[in-house]
Amino acid sequence: MANTEKSIEILNDLIQINNDRVAGYERAINELKDEDADLRTVFQSYATNSSRHVVELTEEVIKLGGHPSDGTTNSGKIYRAWMDVKATFTGSDRLAVLSSCEFGEDAAQKAYKAAIGEQFELTEDARTIILKQEAELKTAHDIIKEARDAEKVLS
Repeated sequence: MANTEKSIEILNDLIQINNDRVAGYERAINELKDEDADLRTVFQSYATNSSRHVVELTEEVIKLGGHPSDGTTNSGKIYRAWMDVKATFTGSDRLAVLSSCEFGEDAAQKAYKAAIGEQFELTEDARTIILKQEAELKTAHDIIKEARDAEKVLS
């Protein structure tokens, strides 16, 4: 039988990761130049998706009798601080913003892989939610990486 407390802990970790992702993409949007409207649309979409993920994860935590997290991770705060420092030195060019976003996507991928690795600790509903969200985040990661790689070629 799945461990409800462990499921709640894992879900809350993913809530924090998604909150980090929303904050990271909002920060990235602010770093973009006017000519980067294509990225602005993509980044807003990813922030919206993570907000939806938070709602789904929160509903599951409540269903399991837990208290949903509403913060961000310490590593997420470090990530945003790193993005601030990097922007100071690079002038917030397109490649720097994409590189920072890929860094954040890598962190999200690691968090979801770790959560999936805890499969025997998860309720079936929690596992289903996590697998669906992980697939969406994998697609986003690949798109950001591809855009970053293309930008490297142009730079």
